[in-house]
Order: sequence, then structure tokens, then C-alpha cells
Amino acid sequence: MSKVRYGMIVDLRRCIGCHACSVACKAELGVPLGVFRTWVKQIEKGSYPQVSKSFLPALCNQCANPICLQNCPTRATYQLDNGIVVVDPHRCIGCKYCIASCPYAVRHVNPLKKIVQKCEFCLHRVEVGLEPACVNTCPTRALTFGDMEDPDSEISRLLATYPVQVLKPERATQPQVYYIGADMYVMEARGMGNAEVRNG
Repeated sequence: MSKVRYGMIVDLRRCIGCHACSVACKAELGVPLGVFRTWVKQIEKGSYPQVSKSFLPALCNQCANPICLQNCPTRATYQLDNGIVVVDPHRCIGCKYCIASCPYAVRHVNPLKKIVQKCEFCLHRVEVGLEPACVNTCPTRALTFGDMEDPDSEISRLLATYPVQVLKPERATQPQVYYIGADMYVMEARGMGNAEVRNG
């Protein structure tokens, strides 16, 4: 069987900040009020009358070298062969070590279950051949999900065609969520740190 490595591309040239991805995620997974598995950060730049607004969808980066996995004392956080980082709800004790160690601030404690949760690329959908709910819902097709090991996949084509950025490359986590058209100023202003540009 050939190797599979899932990843996502967020094309910021297409994102309109509609939050459909966040709503779809909440509806699909029953995410409680007050917490999010994915959300859209926004920032306004400039001064009147030259003002612009930018958007940055944020979610678990499904890192190839996840710090959260290394710091989980109960091994509730682990990585599947396909690259998706998941949390075992039966092992998680809600200690928040993974939250403290995540450079991207994309984990939360479920206020009802008292365990840590995060984006898992809608694993239950992917396993039956469907796209994650956020990708399926995005009205502008700003999100692309797929197997990066498959040269014929849409995500591989985009990675080969456009320069992409990843968040906080200095943390050496090797994020598998890539951004097209990222504004470095926006990333820094929203606490995402430096960004690394990779040409296709």
C-alpha cells in the first residue's frame, strides 16, 4: 500500500472571512459554545481612508514533528500513519500540557467533557472518502485538502505551482497546513510569528 500524507492549503487570496469553515466545524463535531477547533482571525491595517482587512483561518497544523505529542504525559495525543495528529478522549486527563506546548494556540479544553480537543481534519469523514467539513463548506474554495504523497492530487498540484508559507517555521514542527498569499504583517500581528516561504 502506498504511503499517504494528508495536508491542507489555505488560499488567502480566496478567503473572504465568512466563517463558514468555523460554523461547519462546530456543526459537524458538536463543538460547544465558547471554543473552536478552527476559526478565522482578522486584522485591519492602515489608517483612514486607506484601510484594509485581512483574514487568516487557523487550525491544527498537523505537524510532522508535533511538540504536543512529545509533551503529553498520558500519550493521549498521537499521530496516525497518514500524518493526522489525534487526541484519544479516553486517555486525555485535561492537564493542558499540550495546550501550553502548541506554538499555534489551536487546542482547547472542552468545557463539558473536560478534555482537550482540536482539529483532526474530520478524520471520521476522511476515513470514508469525504473531505473535512470546512473544506466541503467553503464557498470560495479557499481550502484544499488531500494526499500530498499523490502527485496527481489537487494539493500536490498547488504545492508545485505556488509559493506557500507555513507558520512559525523556527519551531521546527514542520506544519502540514500551508498558506498561499499570506501577508507576513498579518501573521506577525496575530501572534503567528515568522512565516517561511517555500516556492513551488
